[in-house]
Amino acid sequence: MPDPPPRRRVAVALGSNLGDRHATLTAAVQRLSRLLDNIRVSSFIETSPEGAGLEGQPLYLNAAVVGDTELAPRQLLNALLQIERAFGRERPFRAAPRTLDLDLILAGNQIVVESGLEVPHPRFRERFFVLGPLAEVAPDLVDPVTGMRVAELLRNLLRDETR
Repeated sequence: MPDPPPRRRVAVALGSNLGDRHATLTAAVQRLSRLLDNIRVSSFIETSPEGAGLEGQPLYLNAAVVGDTELAPRQLLNALLQIERAFGRERPFRAAPRTLDLDLILAGNQIVVESGLEVPHPRFRERFFVLGPLAEVAPDLVDPVTGMRVAELLRNLLRDETR
């Protein structure tokens, strides 16, 4: 009998800036709990959209979820995209407002760079709306690229923002 797939701790960032954001994130967490074991959910925080040309968009509600899974990163990403579609996610243009955004941030100690999939997420170290909630529920998760814990990444980001 073959060995079961390895279990890994994964981190997923959640965001919504259209519709009933709180209800959407709450329902998305319920869906994620079917994919992940030992799930931990951060507080929901409200943030402004980040990036050029996004000033007129509604505020985001953001959170982070961590849990354990046997799913490979590509399988998990496909499941996340399916959940987004179920909540009416459309992609008419880059950085469009969204009913639900689910980003795979970390997948254990894996580093994956494939078409349409990069883990760790390439910009998570620069985003308070990811690091803040993630540090609340998993401060000791390690970024396999830098070798730094999430709490350290958050401290560095906050230090850089005050300079």
